[in-house]
Amino acid sequence: MARTLITAPSGARRGETVTLRVLLQHPMESGYRVGADGRLLPRDIVRRFSCSWNGERVVAVELFPAIAANPYLEFSALALDSGTLDFVWEGDHGFQHREQRTISVT
Repeated sequence: MARTLITAPSGARRGETVTLRVLLQHPMESGYRVGADGRLLPRDIVRRFSCSWNGERVVAVELFPAIAANPYLEFSALALDSGTLDFVWEGDHGFQHREQRTISVT
């Protein structure tokens, strides 16, 4: 299981813009570096990230080998209804990680 740090408010006012921050601890090996044995290290990157609020897509990002280890993303969303934020990371070798947070909108 991957380690994540997600900063999301637990509540917001209807119509308010909320800032969401996500960090995934992942080594992000590009596949271009050579290891101690002289062989290329296999590529191991997070390729996609998405966030949905009550099933509606808020953001979708495609990542490439040039991204740094432990990718950090910050984005905003408009608070319209209370519900669940669903954060999903997908990567090489079948990697997938999902986290959820709940926001109450008043």
